[in-house]
Amino acid sequence: MAASAPAILLVDDEPHSLAAMKLALEDDFDVLTAQGAEAAIAILEEEWVQVIICDQRMPGRTGVDFLTEVRERWPETVRIIITGYTDSASMMAAINDAGIHQFLTKPWHPEQLLSSARNAARMFTLARENERLSLEMRLLNSTSESRVEKRRRALREGMGFETILRTPNSAMTGAIALARQFASFDVPVLLRGEPGSGRAQLARAMHYVSLRSDKPFYEINLAGLPEDLAMIELFGARRGVLPGGVAKIGLAQKADRGTLFVAGVEAASPALQLALLRMLADGAITPLGGQETASTNLRLITGAAADLRAMVAEGRFRSDLYYALSAGEIALPPLRARRGDVALLAQSMLAEAAVRHGKQALGFDAAALEFLENYDWPGNLRELHNEVTRMLIFAQDNVLGAELISRHILQAAPSESGADRSAEEVMTADGTLKDRIELIEMRILRETLTRNRWNKSRAAAELGLSRVGLRAKLDRYGIEHPAGRVQEEEED
Repeated sequence: MAASAPAILLVDDEPHSLAAMKLALEDDFDVLTAQGAEAAIAILEEEWVQVIICDQRMPGRTGVDFLTEVRERWPETVRIIITGYTDSASMMAAINDAGIHQFLTKPWHPEQLLSSARNAARMFTLARENERLSLEMRLLNSTSESRVEKRRRALREGMGFETILRTPNSAMTGAIALARQFASFDVPVLLRGEPGSGRAQLARAMHYVSLRSDKPFYEINLAGLPEDLAMIELFGARRGVLPGGVAKIGLAQKADRGTLFVAGVEAASPALQLALLRMLADGAITPLGGQETASTNLRLITGAAADLRAMVAEGRFRSDLYYALSAGEIALPPLRARRGDVALLAQSMLAEAAVRHGKQALGFDAAALEFLENYDWPGNLRELHNEVTRMLIFAQDNVLGAELISRHILQAAPSESGADRSAEEVMTADGTLKDRIELIEMRILRETLTRNRWNKSRAAAELGLSRVGLRAKLDRYGIEHPAGRVQEEEED
C-alpha cells in the first residue's frame, strides 16, 4: 500500500460486511475497520481519516448518532452512510444532525462503493486545499482578484457531478448518468428542462470532468437578449462599433479550447441560429462590424426550456442546427419530480445562506420539510432558494419551523406527486359549489394553524371562530398536526 493512499474508516457491526467493503476498497485506500461506534471513535482519536463509511443500523448507537459526534469532533472528515431505508424522517436526521455527504442503499455494488469513496476522498482534498487558499487570500493585501482566488474558485466549482445534490433514488440520477457518458466525448450536448431545473450547473459539471477541464468555462442566456446584443456577447465587435471606440472579444473566442454553455437557445433569432451553425460546422465566427473571420475550438453545450423538435416541425427553429446541437440530448426533471431531493437541497441552500448573511441556522423541523416536499415548485431551484432565504431572514430560532413558510405554500394541498398549488384550479374544477368551497376552507384552516404554530386559540381568533367551532371544522376535515401529536394550546 502506497504511503500516500487516503485513509478510509469502515464501520459496521457485521464482520462479513466489513470484509466485503474492505475487499472493494483496499486497492485504492488505506482501509481501517471498526465493529461499532466506540471502536471507531478510538481509531479516530489515533488515526488521520479522510472518509468514513458507516452502516446506519448498529446495536448501541446508530450510524447517524455516531456520525453526529464525528461531525462535531472531526468536521473535515467526509461522512457516507449505508442504509436499507430511505424514509424522509431518517434522512432529515442524517442531513440536519450528521451532515451526511451521501447515502448508499443496500445492497450496494462494489463499483458504486468505490466510486463514492473516491469522490469523497477527492472532496476532502479539495476542501483542505480550499482552506489553504483561503488562508493565503487573507494574507494578500489586494482588492483585485488574484491568481489564488481564481484557483480557489476553480476548486470550488471543480467537484463536477458531486455538486449536484440528490438522494439515491432521485429522478436526477438518470440525467447525471447520461451527462457522465457525454462529458468525456467532445460533442455538442443539448440540455432540456424548465428554467431553474439546474441546466447550467449540469453543464458546468460536465466541463469540469471533461478533457477541457483545465480550460475556461463560460455561459450566457439568450432569453430576453436582443439579437444585436446577443451577437456582440457571443462573437464580439470590431473597434468603432461600440461606444468609446473599443473592440470587444466575444465569449466564443474567450472559450477557445474550453466550454461555452448557451442557455435559452430556443430564443435565438434566425440570424443568430445561422451564426451558431457556422461556428459548429466550421469553427468560424465573425465579430460584429467586421469582414474577416476568426476561428474557435470550443465545446458547445446548449440549454432549452422549449421542445426544439416541435419548434423545428413548426418552422421556428433550423432543423440543421437542432441536429448539430443535439449529438447528445439530456432531459432534466423539474423539482416537482424530485420530491425526495428537496430536503437535501433546502438544507444545503440554508447552510450557504446562513454563511452569506451571517445568521446561524441548524436546519428545518419535520413539519417544515413536509410542506416543502409537498409543494410543486413551479420556479424550481430558484424558487426553493428564495423561499429558504426568506425563511432564514424571518427565523427567530436555529431550527426553522413551518410557520415561516410562505402562505401560498402552506395552503397547497398535499399529494404523493407534489402539491396542487393554485386556488384557481379549484375555481375551474368540476364539482358542486359546496365541495369546492370546502376545499378552499380546508386549505385556509391548515395554513392558518401552521402559521400560528398550531395554537388553536390564536388561529380561531384570527379566523373569527370560537375554539369549539374551529375544533369542529378540524374534525370534519380530518386536519391533524403534521407531527401526529396533540399540542397544548395557550389560553388567551
